[in-house]
Amino acid sequence: INAEYGIISTNIKMSLTDEQKATVTALIPICDFKGVKFRDISPLLGDHAALKLVCDTMAAAFKDAKIDAVAGLEARGFIFGPIVAQALGVGFVPLRKPNKLPGDLFTQTYEKEYGTDEICLQKGLLADGARVLIVDDLLATGGTLVAACELIKKAGAVAAGCALVVELTFLPGREAVTKASGVDNIVALLPL
Repeated sequence: INAEYGIISTNIKMSLTDEQKATVTALIPICDFKGVKFRDISPLLGDHAALKLVCDTMAAAFKDAKIDAVAGLEARGFIFGPIVAQALGVGFVPLRKPNKLPGDLFTQTYEKEYGTDEICLQKGLLADGARVLIVDDLLATGGTLVAACELIKKAGAVAAGCALVVELTFLPGREAVTKASGVDNIVALLPL
């Protein structure tokens, strides 16, 4: 744990200067929608320099991890994932919600804070044994990331790590992912 720079990772180090961290944090305000507090990444997405910094920093953290593909979770993982994949020189694979992909699919059902959900992956997109980096915007309770790791495993690939913009450290998401999937290369740019 590197509290000074706000980077949490078991095996991989990622760093921002204090000024960079303050800039990115300021672009992810706390919002209230009908009594539910959340982090809004829209201002971050609208700032070219900050978006580039976030994606480049996530990619740099895994540059030596021999990543074969990046998988992004619907929907915000579709924003960060392709940029990270391009920086790593690999392809991007979407992990989608049900009824949005054609063809044969791998599926994984999982529990969320407010019910059950499912994610899907088209068969044939990942080579057997491919090392996959999973990218998303937020780690909260870990249910979605655990499901993503399991889905990658069903496809015959390996979840080699997870890169996130924000981690809500007051929730046990990191521990849930590591315990359920064995993945401990979890990198979060901004632990809040």
